[in-house]
Amino acid sequence: MSASTPATSPSGTQAPTRGGFSRWVQRVTSGSTWTVYALLIVVFVAILVMNPSFGEPMSIMAFLKKAAPLIVLAIGQYFVIVSGEFDLSVGSLVGAQVVIAAKLIDGEESMTWPVIGLMVLFGLGVGLVNGLIVTLLKVPSFITTLGMMLVLYGAIRLWTGGAPTGSLTEGFRQWGRGGLPDTPGQFQVPYAVLITVVLGVVAVVVMRRPFGRTLVATGDNDVAAAFSGTAVWWVRTRAFLFSGFMATVAGILIGGYAGVTAQVGEGLEFMAITAVVLGGVVLGGGRGSVVAAMAGALTLDALFTLFNQLSLPSTIRPAVQGVIIIAAVAYAAMPRRSRTAPPGAPSSPTTPAGVPEPTVPKEPQPAAP
Repeated sequence: MSASTPATSPSGTQAPTRGGFSRWVQRVTSGSTWTVYALLIVVFVAILVMNPSFGEPMSIMAFLKKAAPLIVLAIGQYFVIVSGEFDLSVGSLVGAQVVIAAKLIDGEESMTWPVIGLMVLFGLGVGLVNGLIVTLLKVPSFITTLGMMLVLYGAIRLWTGGAPTGSLTEGFRQWGRGGLPDTPGQFQVPYAVLITVVLGVVAVVVMRRPFGRTLVATGDNDVAAAFSGTAVWWVRTRAFLFSGFMATVAGILIGGYAGVTAQVGEGLEFMAITAVVLGGVVLGGGRGSVVAAMAGALTLDALFTLFNQLSLPSTIRPAVQGVIIIAAVAYAAMPRRSRTAPPGAPSSPTTPAGVPEPTVPKEPQPAAP
């Protein structure tokens, strides 16, 4: 039996070979996906060294509750980025959702669920408009979503007169600050964490379905995907719909946790993009894991928590986000051979375009007399 032939068990099924396991390990450890998990562990250890009480169950749950909106936003941003686009409007959409909810509810408990339903429709509407403008009108997503960000920002301030009005009810705010069991002072699992876990599982299932594979293929090469029969415009539009829905959920969680402020949602679009690229998702689409994107959001929030422990000014955050984005993009742009080959391994010759140089067969030599 050759080394490449898989072994067969007595039952007739093929057992995994050593080569197959090695390829699986290489897929897991290649690229920059593993880096986010290692960084997350390092940051958590640093926080625990400085503040041992952070490891207590209630402190961990409080941290996860605070990080939940960013993780939800990262899930939505992942769908858009892996399809080859951007969504810069999610921060303004979160702020608009919270302001709209506070103004329409205005302390009336009976308005809670109707307004939540209206928020979901509004978020899907914004995602649909973004998707159709990008896919049908062929406007670059960077320009489209930047324009939508400014439209939402200006429209909400025009509607409210420049200052948020109204108030959110207890039924609305429980999703961002409540939990199970609903007993103050005792350990509880926040609703925000449960919602985030459910959305994460749904995202993983979606990416394992045909739509998820089509989404990745579209981000990798939309021309080839179109020739294979994929409706590229509808695939990317659905990615923007996912993003709009996730931004709505994040708005509900942030409104419950932090209340209504003039700065709500500000800068969240860049934090979501930073979290996604920190998770190893390639800007430009075609490669990345939704679980790693969620881990990137958790790592970014943990990193900011560490900055607070070190008493660093909050103004350092934008600089850190910029460094992360530049480093992640530069790392992803490196030739994969140089990132995965062990030290000292011979590299195949390449042409200037990066294509392996074809080997020229040698002419047969005449036989000796």
